[in-house]
Amino acid sequence: MTTNDATTASTTEQRGRTLNIVLWVAQILLAILLVFVAAPKLLSDPATVDGFDAIGLGQWLRYAAGVCEVGGAIGLLIPRLSGVAAIALVGLMVCATLTNLFLMPGAAPVAVLTVALGVAFGLLAWGRWPRTKALAASFRS
Repeated sequence: MTTNDATTASTTEQRGRTLNIVLWVAQILLAILLVFVAAPKLLSDPATVDGFDAIGLGQWLRYAAGVCEVGGAIGLLIPRLSGVAAIALVGLMVCATLTNLFLMPGAAPVAVLTVALGVAFGLLAWGRWPRTKALAASFRS
């Protein structure tokens, strides 16, 4: 191995380490955010209950959304599951965006937040793709 090859390998390793740190910081911050977003749903905050009444599908959806958010937050913090959790949270944000746009009167501005979160979860899923592939491969064996 030449000096140039060693330098390239060291630079690649450092980039990988930096990306891992950035991903973990994002995962922790997003997990905290998800718990704060889920709390009013699970604790029956009156404004949240009214918002889900406006959707017209019943309060079970409020509980389901809150449980999915907390489950996603936990999944983001488990290294082996972080990529799968991020993929699932993209799906949750797609559903939340569509709900905000089409089923909740006056909630269209909130869709900007759910789209931004969906993009963030998509980037996490992309960054954790090697872990997700390894997890999927472990089930095939």
